[in-house]
Amino acid sequence: MNFHIMTLFPEMFEAVMGESIIGRARENGLISIDPVNIRDYAFNKHSRVDDYPYGGGAGMLMQAEPVWQTYEAIRKKTGKEDLHVIYLSPKGKVFDQETAVRLSKEEDLVLLCGHYEGIDERVLEEIVTEEISIGDYVLTGGELPAMTLIDAVARLIPGVLHNDESTEAESFSEGLLEYPQYTRPEIWHDRQVPEILLSGHHANVEKWRRLKQIEETAAKRPELLEGLELTEEEAEAARQVLQKTR
Repeated sequence: MNFHIMTLFPEMFEAVMGESIIGRARENGLISIDPVNIRDYAFNKHSRVDDYPYGGGAGMLMQAEPVWQTYEAIRKKTGKEDLHVIYLSPKGKVFDQETAVRLSKEEDLVLLCGHYEGIDERVLEEIVTEEISIGDYVLTGGELPAMTLIDAVARLIPGVLHNDESTEAESFSEGLLEYPQYTRPEIWHDRQVPEILLSGHHANVEKWRRLKQIEETAAKRPELLEGLELTEEEAEAARQVLQKTR
């Protein structure tokens, strides 16, 4: 999968996305991350890409033409007429695991990172496929949201994680939070690993983990349980947790 990032700060991506799992995925050719500097397509000697907004108001706006020319350069490089362009914006739909899974099916994604007070609406109308937010708050730019999206999507690409099964049994994979996990030693600070996990009985372990998922979700994100089909035992476990938290 190829991530093309339209940004004013390409060095941020090289500093962060060359490490750990994402860095190895890039080295192995499973994903590519190509930050493109919008300033390279400015049409003035000072490489300015912003100007005052019509109608007045605080701050500056990114101009349409440098963004358009950056997009055109990416389109020429990929050889594709139409590209899936995501504008990272607090006005967008909040990013979730379902969206990450959908985007992981794409071959090329273009991520547009805004700055200042935003971007001239005309170029957004011209090139943007969808707007995505990573939460109901405002950041100084779209680079950190873009990195979040890349990390969440890239790890779903086959081969990026050493154990692809790990993506199937984690938080939000079934609409539930992940169950608690433990490793050696068996006793730490007088806290014992649950005996069921030492039993070697896989069916019982899976049942325990499922119930723990229900309990964790009921305690921390009860809204995620709405609409899920639960067994009688699972529903009772959720009810007990909800009663304690009220």
